[in-house]
Amino acid sequence: MLRQMVVSGLTIDPFTNSPIMILKDVESEKAVPIWIGLLEATAIASELENIKFSRPMTHDLLKNIMETMEIKVTKVEVCDLRDNTYFALIYLNREGREFSIDARPSDAIALALRAKCPIYVADAVIQKARRVDLSAQEAITNEESKKWTEILEALDPDDFGKYKM
Repeated sequence: MLRQMVVSGLTIDPFTNSPIMILKDVESEKAVPIWIGLLEATAIASELENIKFSRPMTHDLLKNIMETMEIKVTKVEVCDLRDNTYFALIYLNREGREFSIDARPSDAIALALRAKCPIYVADAVIQKARRVDLSAQEAITNEESKKWTEILEALDPDDFGKYKM
């Protein structure tokens, strides 16, 4: 089963200083943290903040190309989590023909925000996200890992400020 999600915010992992994108279920309190790169966080934050640049950035360029070619993004889906790596699919439609393309979740969601299409996360991913191996990060001890997991499971969008560029 798929759950529709929204980007509820971006924050910084205090242990690794990596950006974390927080996806929140539109119908429940479930949330999924996804660690992403700084460039992807900037692309997501700029769209969330409605910041327009004088020249198209990468995700804007892709959206412009797809619009020119009459390709519509219908939805994105975070479909798997293996070895602490998230996987996503971008669903496209061109002249009634539907197809999907493998993508990193951060790129898929940056594009989804621009295309104003729904974002979904598979239930299996939500369950696996609760068991993400935070201990693989060198700076995190088992005790810190448990504390961080508790924090992530109790997420509230108001706990996060908007990611500032």
